[in-house]
Amino acid sequence: MTNKLLDPVILKTDFPDLQLLASGKVRDVYQLDNERLLFVATDRISAFDYVLATGIPHKGRVLSQISLFWFDFLSDVVPNHVITADVDRYPEALQKYADQLRGRSMIVHRAEMFPVECVVRGYISGSAWKEYQATRKVCGIALPEGLRESEAFPEPIFTPSTKAVTGHDENISFARMCEILGAETSSTLRELTLRIYKKAAAYARQRGIIIADTKFEFAARRRELRWPTRCLRRTLPASGPPTSTRRDEGRNLSTSNTSVIIWKRFAGTNSHLLRLCRKKLRAAPARSISRLTFRSRGAGWMCKRRAGTRAVGRAA
Repeated sequence: MTNKLLDPVILKTDFPDLQLLASGKVRDVYQLDNERLLFVATDRISAFDYVLATGIPHKGRVLSQISLFWFDFLSDVVPNHVITADVDRYPEALQKYADQLRGRSMIVHRAEMFPVECVVRGYISGSAWKEYQATRKVCGIALPEGLRESEAFPEPIFTPSTKAVTGHDENISFARMCEILGAETSSTLRELTLRIYKKAAAYARQRGIIIADTKFEFAARRRELRWPTRCLRRTLPASGPPTSTRRDEGRNLSTSNTSVIIWKRFAGTNSHLLRLCRKKLRAAPARSISRLTFRSRGAGWMCKRRAGTRAVGRAA
């Protein structure tokens, strides 16, 4: 086993001579000056908006490299906020932290975030499928009868949401988005969201990966739109060849969502099961959780936690 594989899991950064501006579920953000920020992706994981006591080795590095790839690939569609991710080019004050920063950080331009998340859905999967089954709509958008689970929409749909500081985001209509941001800005963000998704989805599909849905966050810097985060994370493995979509319809596709922790789908809307799941997560020992197994027993449920080093499932 190489030394790199033995690197410790980073759950929290500690750079005492830097100003910590914010700490989210995964990223720590430091202010370098009035124009620049340092983003550091930790190995933290969360489920049900609860950050677990353990992390996934190298998760922060993987997320950062995925983001950098998409920023570069889509730079002709929309500018991004990245100044550099090359630690050797970081300011001298950061060099003492080079080992912790390498591969999991980037220096970015500071920008003003729009308080709306731009969600795009290309396939009827996950929560969209559940909503469609009940109402024949997804986020208020009427859809034709007869769609099958995991089927591609005729055209990707745009379903914005508010950006919650804590808790879950709330789906909103495009009309409400226009009230918040103005019609011109909202139309521009919708167009950018769809253009980014279509180009990225086509690229991924030719490589056997379906980007079922994703969300973007945009910002403005000196009146110029920037794409600062949320880089196409929710993907599904395609069962058929790259040119096929029919073979993926009518079945549930497993996800490689970055919150790879538990099979929340088993709980559905069963509040007792959700509470049980949360209780088991909070009682997790200081080692990696590999699986929460739910089995029906009579009128109730049994939950068994298995400890290990490999996380499976998803928190969608």
